[in-house]
Amino acid sequence: MRHIFLPLILLLLVVMEGVALDILPSGLIDSDLMITPHWVLMFLVLVAIFYDRRNSYHSIIYAMIFGLLIDIAYTGILGVYMFTYGVVIYIIHELRNMLHSNIYSVLLFGIISIIISDLIINLIYYVVGIMDAAWMDYAMYRLLPSILANSIFLLILYPLLAKQLEKWKNSGIK
Repeated sequence: MRHIFLPLILLLLVVMEGVALDILPSGLIDSDLMITPHWVLMFLVLVAIFYDRRNSYHSIIYAMIFGLLIDIAYTGILGVYMFTYGVVIYIIHELRNMLHSNIYSVLLFGIISIIISDLIINLIYYVVGIMDAAWMDYAMYRLLPSILANSIFLLILYPLLAKQLEKWKNSGIK
């Protein structure tokens, strides 16, 4: 029973991403800013840092599965989030050994993952013809607010889940 905690948390985050913008103040939503919640990605960064071992790739597998689930539920193009989240979490999985696992490195890896994922997703949407905004407008009105909002979410998740993920890793929960 204990081995289903990670997928259940990820499923809950997928559902909560759909209502994330409804909990923001209306003044923020009515502005020109566009915030993209990447809550699943932020949790997967924690899983890659605190749960995965050197030779285990649970976070990458979960990234691809739940990226596809996000594609099915929220986007019109299948595979964009699946590919992007898989690549980004693989990069974080490989980079995590360069720094100690603390709040600063988690925040750095979280910001790196948001930047890479958002750029890849919007590059794909630009090539396909879905996004047509200028890149400077995109950076100011979408990328920076998304980095800030998702970093705050990561800072909320960190004290709640970092030690728990390490316990699950050490107790052998898959």
